[in-house]
Amino acid sequence: MVRRALILVEGHSGIGLLYIQAAQRLGLHPITLSADPSRYDYLATEGIEAIRVDTDNLDALIRECSRLRATYDIAGITGFSGVDESVYATVGKLCRHFDLPGPNPESTERSCDKFNQRQLLAQAGVPIPAYRLATNAAEVESSGAEIGLPVILKPAVGSGSIGVRLCRSVEDVAEHTTYLLGGKHIWRSTPKILVEEFAQGPFYSTNIMGNEVVGICANDFGPLPHFVIREVTYPALLTDEERERIADVSLSCLRALGIGWGPTNIELRWTKRGPVVIEVNPRLGGMPDPQLVQLAYGLDLVTEHIKLVIGEEWNLRKRHSHTAAARFLLPDQDGILDWIGGDTQAAAIPGVAEVKLNVEPKTLIVRKGDFRDRIGHVIATSPSLTETEGALQRAVDLIDWSITPFPAVGE
Repeated sequence: MVRRALILVEGHSGIGLLYIQAAQRLGLHPITLSADPSRYDYLATEGIEAIRVDTDNLDALIRECSRLRATYDIAGITGFSGVDESVYATVGKLCRHFDLPGPNPESTERSCDKFNQRQLLAQAGVPIPAYRLATNAAEVESSGAEIGLPVILKPAVGSGSIGVRLCRSVEDVAEHTTYLLGGKHIWRSTPKILVEEFAQGPFYSTNIMGNEVVGICANDFGPLPHFVIREVTYPALLTDEERERIADVSLSCLRALGIGWGPTNIELRWTKRGPVVIEVNPRLGGMPDPQLVQLAYGLDLVTEHIKLVIGEEWNLRKRHSHTAAARFLLPDQDGILDWIGGDTQAAAIPGVAEVKLNVEPKTLIVRKGDFRDRIGHVIATSPSLTETEGALQRAVDLIDWSITPFPAVGE
């Protein structure tokens, strides 16, 4: 009997293993196609079949999938973004080529360019921050002046808050523009900077499957000027009216962008004028969203997504209603990590679901101001928000580390 395979284009350090495990539970043989499979530790650890292929080259991917079809029944194709969200459009094109269920590649491609996304949302009357597109330092400066400081500068294409910074002064704008255009930021496409109004207020994220809002979480960030998520809580503490308005605005994004097949993650801020959309991601939210949704509602979004990918019926029924929260461990300085510990004691706290450290002693710590700064996380859950927050804080308090700062220049 021919084995049914699930093709995964690229991998994901946060949720890639969840997809591997869910695929195996569904009786599928997962195969990862990646430009560099060694980037994903779990592939070697779990003994997962991985094939090196240029994932930026659609023809190369089609050839590889065609070759695999001689051995396997390809049940479905999906994929992940590391830092380049064009993977999702590529997946859509592959699915279309092989007549498999998948997202609309044109709509996905438009959504992955933040400037195009802003234009489509604005045309549809979706509330968004004021924005301009700039391709050089003079355009960035004039755009910042037009919108009014403070502004946020971000690459028009990218993810994980890489290259995103709040600029409060003209000097900040000039400095970050130099960083983005001066060779330090790695561009995978033509350099284009989005200059954006700093919408202020609590930050929320909506996870949608198809056209159904699964959950809305609250996000708390580490210190500005960067936007590194420090804590995520499901469900967000909202009034019925706030929840309804956020859900309505989120669903209006799907209509404006022509997306709505499979998972979508939408980021918003609750401002003086209500919910304002910061970003629409045509994908499942990364770690810890799937884990928290499962703990809060008993709903495995990864498994249900794979069912959709392979053409089976999914089930978004919630089995219970708890509170689940994750806290990321963020270093407060650069240097050499001397030691880190307390994770075993933290994991023993009642209500703690997971404790994970991403680093080992003697690791070089150089903060980048994005998701790569996380050195670990703690996840807790219980029937109430108070209990969950208490367990999370007790666990985090037990984890400690020491970093020896780099010598100052001249020392």
